[in-house]
Amino acid sequence: MNALGWFQILLYLAVLVALVKPLGGYMARVYQGEPCGLDRVLGPVERILYRLCGVKSGVESDWKQYTLAMLAFNLLGLVVVYALQRFQSVLPLNPEHLGAVSPDSSFNTAVSFATNTNWQGYGGESTMSYLTQMLALTVQNFVSAATGMAVLVAIIRGFARKSVEAIGNFWVDLVRSTLYVLLPLSFVLAVVLASQGVVQTFGSYAHAKLVDPGVDADGKPVAEQVIALGPAASQIAIKQLGTNGGGFFNVNSAHPLENPTPTSNFLELLSILVISAALCFTFGRMVRDTRQGWALLAAMLVLFVPLVVATAAAEHSGNPMFATLGVDAKTSDLQAGGNMEGKEVRFGIANSVLWADATTAASNGSVNAMHDSFTPLGGLVPMWLIQLGEVVFGGVGSGLYGMLAFAIVAVFVAGLMVGRTPEYLGKKIEAFEMKMASIAILGPCIAVLFGAAVAVVADAGKAGVANPGSHGFSEILYAFSSCGNNNGSAFAGLSANTPFYNLALGLAMLIARYVPAVAMLAIAGSLARKKLVPEGPGTLPTHGPLFVALLVGVVLLVGALTFLPGLALGPIVEHLQMTR
Repeated sequence: MNALGWFQILLYLAVLVALVKPLGGYMARVYQGEPCGLDRVLGPVERILYRLCGVKSGVESDWKQYTLAMLAFNLLGLVVVYALQRFQSVLPLNPEHLGAVSPDSSFNTAVSFATNTNWQGYGGESTMSYLTQMLALTVQNFVSAATGMAVLVAIIRGFARKSVEAIGNFWVDLVRSTLYVLLPLSFVLAVVLASQGVVQTFGSYAHAKLVDPGVDADGKPVAEQVIALGPAASQIAIKQLGTNGGGFFNVNSAHPLENPTPTSNFLELLSILVISAALCFTFGRMVRDTRQGWALLAAMLVLFVPLVVATAAAEHSGNPMFATLGVDAKTSDLQAGGNMEGKEVRFGIANSVLWADATTAASNGSVNAMHDSFTPLGGLVPMWLIQLGEVVFGGVGSGLYGMLAFAIVAVFVAGLMVGRTPEYLGKKIEAFEMKMASIAILGPCIAVLFGAAVAVVADAGKAGVANPGSHGFSEILYAFSSCGNNNGSAFAGLSANTPFYNLALGLAMLIARYVPAVAMLAIAGSLARKKLVPEGPGTLPTHGPLFVALLVGVVLLVGALTFLPGLALGPIVEHLQMTR
């Protein structure tokens, strides 16, 4: 990769880090009920919403009540999305007269968007009406992201408060996340994306006459091209900002009407990580020690940056089998070089690699290149980033509370080393917290490994594999890794829109979203009841390089021990086969 490619990656990281403090500080003011600027305009709207919904904004809940409210709200959203898909053929805003979505696909999609996964086993432009795209999918993009942010804020209060039962009001946290953070950012981004050429219309699909008519696979004449349109910009903005990732069109952000220019590519890519990164600073501000937030962000960057470099190196090296064929894959003034299979020439290797790693570090899952066409080692990195638990930035809210689960394990390990009860942010970490943190970390791992194991032995699972051997296994492992960690991207060679995969992957998504969330809320409730413990000579400082190194080590150790055997059977074997 040339110097320009490395400069683009460095520029992206610099802008991302520069936005952490201002955005993180703003969100801290929002959640603490302090003046934030927009409260002058949106404050009356917020109060009206509470009155209309019968919410008593001043009444807070314990962790069990908070959890029940969160689960009930998400269940209602799931049912609504399922119903809209099943009845879309008789509902308005369906200019292409698309039929009802099948029951198994409707279930999978409803679960996918409710859990902030946005796994898509369908082609958006050929399956979903405009109404379904807006009222079902776009709305869920907002509220599923807001749910993750609300859960995180409740967990932060568990660390920050002492000797209390209450950890907040779910409805207030949900409204504030949506009204003050997601809506304003999405509005601005949607307008900018529309200015770049991202389509936003209620008009019917466009029809263009072909200059050179041909015939289709059945021998029928084809004289025109149908160009899918729709209200895309509004959905693209929140799909990126909310780490949702579900594309309006089937090929997602590789589509020229969804991501037309280098500017739109940079802004969409920045949007994937900006809220998740900024929430680290929000965490530090709300626990009254910003160093804690910077330490968590540092751990994420220590994991992220080397993996971006590794992916770039693998893709720039290209396919080693080409060398035996005399193919010139070197970078020159006439060609990009490296492995350009499955990549948009508009973006090249640097932006494709950066997007692939950012989207899998976050629980975003959108793509501007086809991960299935990456080299074996280049595809291994995005898959492993997902398998680490979506904690290297991760989803908005969910990524940081996942990293906090690893932080609890890290301080517990440190406590064992010095022979004293571990502490984190002045709270003793005891048996209950360790049990819940273990459930939060291992629950998704079990969903991934068990689901993949069933798929590789069941006839219905093997039927979806188009590429036999190690690559086919990688496609199955990636699918369950993606859904079992609420990512949503795919090695798209797997035919997953079948009853078996729709059901199996849907169950994996439910486990990955709600098991960690409930476990972490239980930790929040337990910590909120505890008193603060003064720091002593045996207390591990959790804001310095030592803790960052320990935290990174724990994340890598869990990921390596859990998934290395699977990776060895998939991308590692495939790489060895290509280089023998």
